[in-house]
Amino acid sequence: MKKPKVYIETTLFNYYFDTDRDAHADTVTFFKECASGKFEPYTSTYAIDELEDTQGDKRDKMLALISQYNVTVLAASEEIVELAKKYIAEGAVPQGSQTDARHIATAAVNDLDKMISLNFRHIVKERTKKSTGAINTLLGYKVVEIRTPMEVIDDEKTRYHIGQDSRDSTQD
Repeated sequence: MKKPKVYIETTLFNYYFDTDRDAHADTVTFFKECASGKFEPYTSTYAIDELEDTQGDKRDKMLALISQYNVTVLAASEEIVELAKKYIAEGAVPQGSQTDARHIATAAVNDLDKMISLNFRHIVKERTKKSTGAINTLLGYKVVEIRTPMEVIDDEKTRYHIGQDSRDSTQD
């Protein structure tokens, strides 16, 4: 079975170290699953630029995750910039959120399967998923699934609650 190619958006690097956030543990699990070979992880120079804007020791730790988990860094391109502009012009991503649009466009231009993000403000939104998918289809790009780490990791607790079968519900 082919490993899904996943784009790791900037928020995941932050949540990896932000132990006060609910998604911290799932983010760490996601990175571990990348290391175990479940996913083929990618990020971009756009994410690197955002990480480098972080102050102090946390910046170095976040950047170290790239080599620690063998994350391939994809280069910026004019094709990515143009697709991102289209997302903004069509209202798929808000005006002023060029980097967020470039993250999605990087995944599309590089033919990745999924984008993993915890940016609920501009990326992990139903409108963004539908609109970028429609634009990608119209322009001949693959529709990139936009997901959270919680949606893609193998988490027994999540599967138990979501996929609980009748045997589980009848036990004392």
